[in-house]
Amino acid sequence: MGWLRRGPRRDGEDAPRDPRFAYFSEREAALFRGGVRSAFAELGLEVNVYADHVTDDRGRQFGLGNLAAVCHQDPRGPRVWPRLIHRHINLVVRAMDGPSALDTLPPEQIRSQLYPRVVSGEGIDPDTFGYARSLAPGLYEVLALDLPESVMTLTDEALDRLGDPARLRDRALGNLRGLPVEEHETVRDADGVSFEVILGDSFYTASRVLDLDGVARRVTGLPLGEHGALVALPFRHQLAFHPIRDTTIIPALGTMASFAASGYEDTPGAISPYVFWWRDGTLTQLSEYDADRGGLRIVVGDDFQELLERLIAQGPDGR
Repeated sequence: MGWLRRGPRRDGEDAPRDPRFAYFSEREAALFRGGVRSAFAELGLEVNVYADHVTDDRGRQFGLGNLAAVCHQDPRGPRVWPRLIHRHINLVVRAMDGPSALDTLPPEQIRSQLYPRVVSGEGIDPDTFGYARSLAPGLYEVLALDLPESVMTLTDEALDRLGDPARLRDRALGNLRGLPVEEHETVRDADGVSFEVILGDSFYTASRVLDLDGVARRVTGLPLGEHGALVALPFRHQLAFHPIRDTTIIPALGTMASFAASGYEDTPGAISPYVFWWRDGTLTQLSEYDADRGGLRIVVGDDFQELLERLIAQGPDGR
């Protein structure tokens, strides 16, 4: 499925690695950061380049994580990095320096282009995004304005200008439900364990976990049912789920935990490396990183353990 592509003409794994972006060798990281500095200089901006961000003389900060992952994932290798870097930085600077869409677009057009986004908590400053809804440890829901060349994540200040946050969220969810399903695959492993995967270029593909029952009906023809589903949202362009109906949940949980961790690694727009239990719109984390063993482990609370025991008692056919 291509979520962990590696490009040609890259340094081998035995080359010294960059401390911040371990998928780069030290040489590749220097090449990447040099390209970033050059791209800003071409736009007339002198920047200080740090491990994972740059700052300009006006104190503005630009993160490098997504751009680094984009370069790493491109199968053409380092020869195209200058082009990718220049295009990305040009869009970012143009968006920062140009007039705000909140000032130029009519209010109804703004509302028609609002979408909810599920994002990692790493980029959420509580002083700026006080309205953000916590969905699970490390996961937040925010509102975003979809623009032709960028996505504007809305801050508290922006929402104050637009109206009641609850009504804006309702409109954004309606817009999300109206999006098409770009691509759907059923993934099966060698043991026959299966789960559904939604993919797409939309920045809101993973955010469709907020309408999971509706998405499940569209791609499988069936509602999720009372037990909900296992769900994973490794990065913004991918959402996976497994409806919970019988004991297939047990092998599916391990398979999806590995899938989520692999999809999250080195990916632009990374959200979470874990698998969750979705039930009536609530997410409960079921996997975590085990620092002692250096890998994943499954963690279940009393409610999920009780569900497992009930499904086992019902038998493999769910009866």
